[in-house]
Amino acid sequence: MAPTASLAQQAPAPHSGAPLARRAATALAAALVLGAAAAPAAYAAVPGSPSAAAKKLPAGLYGTKDPQYDGVWRQSLALLAQHTVGVRPAASGVRWLVRQQCADGAFTAFRAEPGKPCAAKAMRDTNQTAAAVQALAALGGHGDAVAKAVGWLKSVQNDDGSWSSMPGSPGDANSTSVVIGALAAAGQKPASVTSKKHKTPYDGLLTFRLGCAGKEDAHGAFTFQLKGAAPNADATAAAATGVLGKGFVVAPAGPRAHAPVTPPACKDGKDGKDKKAGPVSAAQAADGGAAYLVAQLDKNGQHLLSAMPGAKPQPDVGNTADAVVALAAGGHGAEARRPLAWLQKNAANWARQSGPAAYAQLVLAAHATGSDPRAFGGTDLVTALNATGPEPAAVSGAHVQDAKDDDGGIPWWIIGIGLAFGAGLGFLLSGRKRDGR
Repeated sequence: MAPTASLAQQAPAPHSGAPLARRAATALAAALVLGAAAAPAAYAAVPGSPSAAAKKLPAGLYGTKDPQYDGVWRQSLALLAQHTVGVRPAASGVRWLVRQQCADGAFTAFRAEPGKPCAAKAMRDTNQTAAAVQALAALGGHGDAVAKAVGWLKSVQNDDGSWSSMPGSPGDANSTSVVIGALAAAGQKPASVTSKKHKTPYDGLLTFRLGCAGKEDAHGAFTFQLKGAAPNADATAAAATGVLGKGFVVAPAGPRAHAPVTPPACKDGKDGKDKKAGPVSAAQAADGGAAYLVAQLDKNGQHLLSAMPGAKPQPDVGNTADAVVALAAGGHGAEARRPLAWLQKNAANWARQSGPAAYAQLVLAAHATGSDPRAFGGTDLVTALNATGPEPAAVSGAHVQDAKDDDGGIPWWIIGIGLAFGAGLGFLLSGRKRDGR
């Protein structure tokens, strides 16, 4: 879950030339050291701050880190996760997200001055836009904003049915998957959304499926992009969810749900199916992706790995959370609970360092498996997530404050921009990495 690719394309050197492995180098955002980026001019230095780089963040925004690359992403995930577990977000938090939308319906990663029109050269981002759609559609009451965003997403669909994070670029599995989730959340039927060449989002997504190509341990995997195609666990997790028409929120199938994990039937490097049966179905593609994820999780001790350039592979918490959601989406309850147990033991510090999108990813992973996010390996994820933003209007049905009177919630913390994001934020930087955030 992450707009990894979008972050990679927007990131300053030295990462701007790195492969857009999305959730790209599996921890794209994780690798972004925000101190390397210039802060928006609209930020005002805080008198007496310990660092000249310290800035005051906008009211209503979740998280304490520079939002230049992931503001809309982390806000959307935070609001969506809160709504999913029965928390009514503060009006100021929702208002901040709505005001980030451009007149054409698109969202950029962050607008420091939302009162001004989006510049023509502003980098519209399908990942941030699709994340905002999922959040605003779930919250309700923002039909016009959702419709405009969906209209923009449709207008930038690639001819093969896919999407890239930045319009005009070759599509990728992660961006296509998050847009499918947005279409479904907005009440659209993704299969009915066709490109100029009459290709659907599912047609586009399946082009990234490796199937039986390559080594046996990669069978069923998806690649991030067609160029330099290689099995990518995060892309596979995103695609295994998206190909089923699901978004960030996957309803729990129940503790006894256990659909078998079925790897593709491969023969001579091709899917060994009866030709009369037609092309691989969405369910078969999702099962194949799930089988690949299970194999990777089993090999690594129930977590996925990220490998940053020049660094040894490290556990990727965000992508592991994405894998849990993907397995739950396919009805693979037992397989999802094994990496979930690993997350319960190992994810708390990562989320604490990474911020609201990380907490949101874990909340959504717990929700998808029917687990209690308020008792997640000794951590109350809901309370922790709530603390990263303005005080909620209501928690678990208990009234906290009148949302109409909310003016920003808790005081905003001040931080140095030089802090780095936590590795592997799943949706955003991998970690759905599409991290973050």
